[in-house]
Amino acid sequence: MTDAALRQIETDEVSPEARPATRTLSVVDRIRTAVLAGEFEPGTRLHEVRLSERLGVSRTPIRSALQSLASEGMLEYTPNRGYSVRRFSTAEIVDAYEIRAVMEALAARFAAERGLPEAERAAIERVLAEGDEILAARDLGEEEKLAYTAVNTTFHEAIHSAARCRMLGDMIRVCHSVPHSSHRNVVSFEHMDVRRRHDDHHRIYDAILACDPYRAEMLMREHVASVKTSLVRALSGRPMARRGRS
Repeated sequence: MTDAALRQIETDEVSPEARPATRTLSVVDRIRTAVLAGEFEPGTRLHEVRLSERLGVSRTPIRSALQSLASEGMLEYTPNRGYSVRRFSTAEIVDAYEIRAVMEALAARFAAERGLPEAERAAIERVLAEGDEILAARDLGEEEKLAYTAVNTTFHEAIHSAARCRMLGDMIRVCHSVPHSSHRNVVSFEHMDVRRRHDDHHRIYDAILACDPYRAEMLMREHVASVKTSLVRALSGRPMARRGRS
């Protein structure tokens, strides 16, 4: 996010009584995004003063945001040290992916059963087309990687929205508090891997559009599971052994 965009969030006009809550929410989102993007390594201490200077806000919304992110499980609080980015073991990351696979598959099923609202349908079709255009290039540079990350995020969040189930959305967000398991992170940027996963997006969308909940659910579960396999291989440097549960 650019500095100009960050400043715009703080200067958007809101009513005086709503301004404190709005500012706090935006700070939470911005710190969460920075952690998910890997801007803070696991174990890094988050200093209120430095974050206040970086985001251009007072320490009060920073403190509130850190407390909120700690309650989500993304940060850890240690007395006399403050907040730091939580470290996750490979086993915890695998568990988060397995739970996310079930939850996102359920979201795809609900979207197929309940029908895509026009806004979500338009968003998905737009990012599918953008993804096709990005992947038309043989190599993916930094600009293309950033663009595809946005495509991936919008695709998944549109399906979460189309599921129209607040509890399910809350549970998926808990899985995303484990940074490696968030759909905001694209695990591999090898062209073939991204192409395969983008093709998955097309197939998932087609199943939802055809009101085929069982196929949509199966495709989404396999899609998330394949990303988990790639990530664990990258983290461990060796093929992942089969776990004792599906």
